Amino acid sequence: MAKQERAIRTRNALVESAAELFDRDGFEVASLATISARAGVSSGALHFHFPSKAALADAVVAAAGDRLVRITREREALPLQALIDASHELVQGLRSDAVLRAGFDLSAAPERTRTARDLRRQWREWVESLVVRAERAGLLAPDVAARDVAAAVVAVAAGHEALGHQDPRWLERAPLTRFWAFLLPRVVGAARVGLFVASGDPEAEPSSVTTSPVTAGPEAPDLPAARTASEAVPGGEPSTGADVRS
Repeated sequence: MAKQERAIRTRNALVESAAELFDRDGFEVASLATISARAGVSSGALHFHFPSKAALADAVVAAAGDRLVRITREREALPLQALIDASHELVQGLRSDAVLRAGFDLSAAPERTRTARDLRRQWREWVESLVVRAERAGLLAPDVAARDVAAAVVAVAAGHEALGHQDPRWLERAPLTRFWAFLLPRVVGAARVGLFVASGDPEAEPSSVTTSPVTAGPEAPDLPAARTASEAVPGGEPSTGADVRS
């Protein structure tokens, strides 16, 4: 059992090391020797677990996929609030987690891996399913199409990911909060906007994903928290607006 646990720790250390170097230096530049040295294991141990750099890349994508599954888990919230919370969790993960960042990059470059797993498609399909659920629950404004909402959310998440490579401020909570505060009144209507928290629910994020502290600015007033699915009634009393805490 101790030997098996040691092998698991070694494998995980190699995946983390590979992700950090793929993310920092690029897949082509990162060498197996550097990856093993950073992980604190021998080259022989690396080749025991991973016969090639492509195999390591597959493992990084798989680990990132597991993190994405946790981000898109079932939540006790209205479908749109679940989407808001998950989008914040994804962006915060892309800021703090090299495995998630490297996995997204590698899955978009199939020539570098042997896996067919596409994390961006996985995210897009989940977003589409949540928005459809919101539509069926009567949460979208009558003139709003689910496909348009999904397209906007997917595009903005991709934009934050791409811009975050150059400027990590795009991966802070505040820019995404402003996007949701801008979008929600159009998507759900003014009467229902108070059902949602544009800044997401930090308490809903798993402890494995670290988040950077964000200072609230003047554009982010502290308003009431969102209600859960059991408390919300579509078409209920008008509210003053979405919570845009950052």
